[in-house]
Amino acid sequence: MALNYTTFVSELANMVPISSGDANFQTMLPGAIDYAEQRIYRELDLLYTQVTDTSASITNGNRNFTIPGSSVGGPGSFITIDDFNLITPPTATAATGTRVPLTPTSPEFIDNFYPGGQSSNNGTPEFFAMRSNTTVILGPTPNSSYAVELIGIQRPQSLSSANSSTFLTQYIPDLFLTASMIFVSGWMRDFGPQADNPQQSQSWENQYQTLVKSAVVEQFRAKFGGRSWTTDPPNPINPQRG
Repeated sequence: MALNYTTFVSELANMVPISSGDANFQTMLPGAIDYAEQRIYRELDLLYTQVTDTSASITNGNRNFTIPGSSVGGPGSFITIDDFNLITPPTATAATGTRVPLTPTSPEFIDNFYPGGQSSNNGTPEFFAMRSNTTVILGPTPNSSYAVELIGIQRPQSLSSANSSTFLTQYIPDLFLTASMIFVSGWMRDFGPQADNPQQSQSWENQYQTLVKSAVVEQFRAKFGGRSWTTDPPNPINPQRG
C-alpha cells in the first residue's frame, strides 16, 4: 500500500510503538526520514533520481564550467554527472540543435593535451573532467558559446508535511519503513522494547537487506538492464539469448 506523510508517520509510530504526537518522536522523525532516504537513494541508484538539465551554457574562451545548482545543495543539485552533451551549432538550443556527447577524462589529460588559453588553441570541446564537485573543465577551451545538456543524479525533495509523498512512499514503502526503523531502533536504545531486545536494530537491518535485493532487481529492469537489454528479470534457468 502506498503511503503519504501522514500515514507513514502513523505506521512508524505504531511499529515503535509510541504516540505519533510524542514530542521526542517528532524531534527524531526528520532524522529517521533523512537516514532512510539517503541510504536508499545511494544504494539503489533509482532511475527516478536521474535529471536532465538544459539551463546552462559554456562560454567562449573559458574552459571552466560551473555545474547548475551546485552551490545550493539538496534538491536541484547534481550528485553525479552521467552525461555532458554539447549542443551544436553555437546558436542552437537543446530543442533545436544536435547533441555531441563529450568524453569524460581526467583533469591531468586536459591540462597536458590542452594547456594553452590562447584563442589559437581553442576549438569545439571534446572532453570534460571534474575539477571539483562544482566545476568542470573542458578540452579544448571553447571557441564559441554553446548550450549544454547535463544528465545526472539529483536528490529529490525530502518527505515532509509540506511534501506529502515521494517515489519511496509510493513505490517501495515497505523498504522505506524498514530503513526508517533501523534509525528508530538506535534512537530507542534507552527506551521501551530496545532495552529488552538489544537485537532489534540488527533484526530490522536483516529485513532491509532482504527487501533491498528485490528493489535492486526492479531498478535494473527499469533501466533495461536485464538479459539482452530487456526489462526481463534475471532467470537462472533460461540461458542468455543473443
